[in-house]
Amino acid sequence: MILYIAEKPSLGRAIADVLPKPHKKGDGFIEDAQGNCVSWCVGHLLEQAEPDAYNPEFKSWKFEHLPIVPEKWQLKPKAATRSQLTVLKKLVKQADTLVNAGDPDREGQLLVDEVIAYLGVTGDKLQQTQRLLISDLNPQAVKRALSQLRSNREFIPLSTSALARSRADWLYGMNMTRAYTIQGKKVGYQGVLSVGRVQTPLLGLIVRRDEEIANFQSKPFYEVLAHLVTDKDQAFTAKWQPSEACLPYMDEEGRVLAKGLAQNVVRRITDKPAKVTQLSTKDKQQNPPLPYSLSALQIDAAKRFGMSAKDVLDTCQNLYERHKLITYPRSDSRYLPTEQHGLASGVLAAIMGGAPELVAHAEAPNPRLKSKAWDDKKVDAHHAIIPTEKQPNLSGLSQRERQLYLHIARQYLAQFYPAYCYSETAVEVTIEGGLFKTKAKQDKSLGWRLLFAREENERKDASSAASLAQGDKDAEEGEYVGQLPPLTLGQVLHCHQGELVEKQTQPPKAFTDATLLSAMTGINRYVTDPEIRKILKETDGLGTEATRAGIIELLFKRGFIQRQGKSIVATEVGKGLINSLPLSATTPDMTALWEASLNGICHKEISYQGFMQPLLGTLNNLIENAGAQLPSALNGLKGQGFKRAATKKSGYRKAGARGAAGGKKAGTGPKKGNASNSAAASSTSTTAKPTAPRRRANKAAAQA
Repeated sequence: MILYIAEKPSLGRAIADVLPKPHKKGDGFIEDAQGNCVSWCVGHLLEQAEPDAYNPEFKSWKFEHLPIVPEKWQLKPKAATRSQLTVLKKLVKQADTLVNAGDPDREGQLLVDEVIAYLGVTGDKLQQTQRLLISDLNPQAVKRALSQLRSNREFIPLSTSALARSRADWLYGMNMTRAYTIQGKKVGYQGVLSVGRVQTPLLGLIVRRDEEIANFQSKPFYEVLAHLVTDKDQAFTAKWQPSEACLPYMDEEGRVLAKGLAQNVVRRITDKPAKVTQLSTKDKQQNPPLPYSLSALQIDAAKRFGMSAKDVLDTCQNLYERHKLITYPRSDSRYLPTEQHGLASGVLAAIMGGAPELVAHAEAPNPRLKSKAWDDKKVDAHHAIIPTEKQPNLSGLSQRERQLYLHIARQYLAQFYPAYCYSETAVEVTIEGGLFKTKAKQDKSLGWRLLFAREENERKDASSAASLAQGDKDAEEGEYVGQLPPLTLGQVLHCHQGELVEKQTQPPKAFTDATLLSAMTGINRYVTDPEIRKILKETDGLGTEATRAGIIELLFKRGFIQRQGKSIVATEVGKGLINSLPLSATTPDMTALWEASLNGICHKEISYQGFMQPLLGTLNNLIENAGAQLPSALNGLKGQGFKRAATKKSGYRKAGARGAAGGKKAGTGPKKGNASNSAAASSTSTTAKPTAPRRRANKAAAQA
């Protein structure tokens, strides 16, 4: 008997739908006509044991116990889903062959692997376990996936990476939360101070941005424009480029702060001859924007529709599971496997049949075109979010579902249109020894930009809409003038007027949903150490695609951040917590390096122990620092929920563990457990000793 273990019931039903009929439905499983079975988890069926499972003394929160580091890790069944684990236990014992059908990412891999390990599968059955990767729940796509089963052993590094993250988050979140909650109580703060390796640096970003805004002092700065005319009275404008001699009068952003200097330039150039000293025209092109990853979609939807990250994730989950209109949404990839290009005609036909308005301003897409999105080297466990071959019934979707489907579909359609082509003219003009520049561009062929032509209540024309849709900085910052007259190198012009433009420096803007997500995905911009920033240039990211929405929501829930209109700002408690923690716990440097290391485990570049050993050393130092001083920034502040008295056992699972790094499902907290066939798997129960934390930590790392 073959047993397919899906991550959730909806995926299990999608698999069963394409297996031989008639089916026999049991309690927690479906049996096909050949006696093979499909069963499922309901998210994680197992979770990390509480600290007091290792030693009853850990039920009390005492500083002398810290850091608590299990010598061997324990899992325990979740009470709410224990019955489903019992179903799987019976089926796994009966099965000849197991198939891991978890979601196509590291957490989906671990979710099923940990069950297989917990149920004691060993020997040939473990070695022969297969992996089913499904990113599209439509029957045709599920059939294709079933014909492409792989060995589950290929995914040991993915599972080990998820295992390392799970254990590391438990260690860091539980120990740091206990340490600062205990210390906070000494200064009168009665709530639980939840600390996590992702949520806390994210809160730190917000607190520091708020402080920058509060402490910002606006200063005037000055620009000079030269209004030029040709001998045929054709006018255009160029902007002054200060020389090195002006540096003492400029700030680090290159802005002139001395009004007298700018006024002098205006006087010198007014009613003076000018000469074209540089002139170049280049033909350029812009390829179609890549299909969406989850974060890219969340950022765009926040800008366009005001949707929160969680709104986007939940809506996409509906489009994937309920409507089967898009592929797996929790994806960090913006690329597609080459073999999927062969399915393009079917996907395009579905889009055109259900949403013809997307191509109302353009010719039909060309399925023979292949954009840069099709790249096997950039596709790992999952690919970009794209529409499926199922034709949508837009009238049957909610407003948000319709908005996101059309957004995803349009991005996919763009892959089948030619590049946007334009010519760019750059001009340099010299006036009285001063340099002035301007640029203009002229559309030659809109190509894929035609898809972004004005729709109802949207922007006016294809070019400007597409520019803003793709974040065209030149267009948004006004770098281009509307049009330039015909010019020649060496041509003499006349500056009939110099103009002084006075502006004010602006404070940084408060974070919004879109900019906060953008910060999380491009976290290297906020890393302070230049060497670390260099390392993280390619492998940056705070949290994962699946967890970012939940992490943000968690900070709201815990009273650390709040909304002010569209802005996201820190509360007094959030500020107090950040100002009580060491800098290393509140900046993204450490957690961004974690993500880089976890990615290295996935690619067999770093071992499990190579990741855990340094982490335990860091944790020991952080706990020592926590005990050395009181969190005085929390003086006078009251706890907002999450009282220890309201939690069960240690109180950590509700107040600290959930969301220490963010779990796979939005708002559910970190995934927990062991990998089934990972070299790191170790679920034998032992008791951690409440003394000698360093010795315990080192021994644990060696045995894990």
